[in-house]
Amino acid sequence: MTIPMGPAPNALIHTPVATEIHTEALRRALRSVRDAFSAADLILLENWEMSPIPGVAAALRAGQLRRANPELAAEIRAEVTAKRRQPT
Repeated sequence: MTIPMGPAPNALIHTPVATEIHTEALRRALRSVRDAFSAADLILLENWEMSPIPGVAAALRAGQLRRANPELAAEIRAEVTAKRRQPT
């Protein structure tokens, strides 16, 4: 069975996805992304790691993205955690 990776998964999430990139891990990953839907998914993953979005659909999608990209998710999580620990 193939899971569609087009607009449908992101359409389930009714929260706008920010387009600002916050981590070097995501910047590196986006260099190899070839379409806007995949880029939006990875940006959603970064946003989720920074601040989880309420709702079942968002949680399920973030879980799918984490399982599909475990190394990227771990790198993003590590960067976000390090930034939170930095004194302001």
